Amino acid sequence: MNGELGRQTGQARSLRAAPAVLCLLLGTTLAGCGDMGRFQTSAPAVIMPKPKPAVAQTPATEREHERILANYGGAYDDPRLEALVSKTVERLVAASDRPDQGYKVTILNSGAVNAFALPNGQLYVTRGLLALASDTSELSSVLSHEMAHVLSKHAAEREGQAKQTAIATRVLTDMGGNDPELTALALAKTKLTMASFSRKQEFEADGIGVGIAARAHFDPYGAARFLSAMERNAALKAGKSSLDPRAQDFTSSHPATPERVQNAQSIARQYAAPEGAERDRESYLSAVDNIVYGEDPSEGFVRGRRFLHPKLGFTFQAPDNFTLDNTAQAVIGVREGGSQAMRFDVVRVPAEQSLGDYLNSGWMEGVDKASTEDITINGFPTASVTAKGDQWQFKVYALRFGSDVYRFIFASRQKSTESERNARETVASFRRLTLEEIQAARPLRIKVITVQPGDTVESLAHRMAGVDHPAERFRVLNGLDAKGQVKVRDRVKIVVD
Repeated sequence: MNGELGRQTGQARSLRAAPAVLCLLLGTTLAGCGDMGRFQTSAPAVIMPKPKPAVAQTPATEREHERILANYGGAYDDPRLEALVSKTVERLVAASDRPDQGYKVTILNSGAVNAFALPNGQLYVTRGLLALASDTSELSSVLSHEMAHVLSKHAAEREGQAKQTAIATRVLTDMGGNDPELTALALAKTKLTMASFSRKQEFEADGIGVGIAARAHFDPYGAARFLSAMERNAALKAGKSSLDPRAQDFTSSHPATPERVQNAQSIARQYAAPEGAERDRESYLSAVDNIVYGEDPSEGFVRGRRFLHPKLGFTFQAPDNFTLDNTAQAVIGVREGGSQAMRFDVVRVPAEQSLGDYLNSGWMEGVDKASTEDITINGFPTASVTAKGDQWQFKVYALRFGSDVYRFIFASRQKSTESERNARETVASFRRLTLEEIQAARPLRIKVITVQPGDTVESLAHRMAGVDHPAERFRVLNGLDAKGQVKVRDRVKIVVD
């Protein structure tokens, strides 16, 4: 959870209806898709660099770039990774039909598995995606896919399509008030057209991307392997929560369906046999060794049911059977089965305004003002209210921690003793972190090790720290299927703290 972004979000968003509060509880996240140079001889025995293709910048792309950085934890600084990505893109550009198209790649400091492109050639790839990939050919498949979106002007087409849809929605809303069924049907058709258009783009980008990677002498089967890895990773996440686990992931905007995997394999067969093409696994593993895995503690992180924010100095624990997800805007929690949910964020409340007055200030409808209660939680001034919506019951707390005010919003399908207890115990667990806890809050990292005699998937997975389902996660991180085994002297990735 980014503190400053959370403050801005809490101030700017208005929760005028109970359904809107639920939307905030469940959260919305962004989803989507170095300059390179080639060398030529300009005179005998003189090597001169070819001018680097420029990436056009406009106020719109600059704003979008800043928005992406804000939502994905900023840029991730790692010279080895940057060199690997830049070298890979350089090879792909040289093999493309448009070597004059400029690209600029940013590695994002996010554990989400995502990559996307802006129309001007700005490419983004998260460190979470880099940690998941097993070799450079898989990375090349992602980068060439995003380059294909730029070359085919897909990003620009999507932007125009989105504007047309927004206009159509506004017109239908204004004109269709007397016939809500007709309006709903028209809107559904518009959304279906958008979905089909996006699916067509993805398959087209796959075809172009696999071709570029193959001509750059990367293993063209890297695309099919990485699509499968993403789907397995998403399925592993899905077992943790009833939230959409792929809201920030590549598979949200780039669906990795079995059909798409098969399509990528069919395209690859046009260029090479399944074995023998360049994967460049050893260089790739050397580059990702020691990369941060999962969440960056500087923005807070989840360990089991506990959320810790060493930079801001606090922690709290969610109830049993809750899964926490740390997003840029808030910490979201959902109970198994989806009958209860919670949101934790930071909001602006003037120092002179009481917490009870804030809770009753009108930012949320359905508040029972008579339920307002002033309490103290571990020495921190706190106020609470209850609210009622059409389908959800709410319990809201505002807690003042130094100059900040943190907000807990709990939602339950039905008010019960359990839901009341869960809310109360979660807020009661909010406390300062000790100095020892702050000093011990280190990020998880990928460590590349060599398989020794006697090592097995199970024994290596047992060495993994801070992850759930370690055996399954080890397999996904290393491209092993359910029956795959490690071999002596293989280099593999494990997660360590």
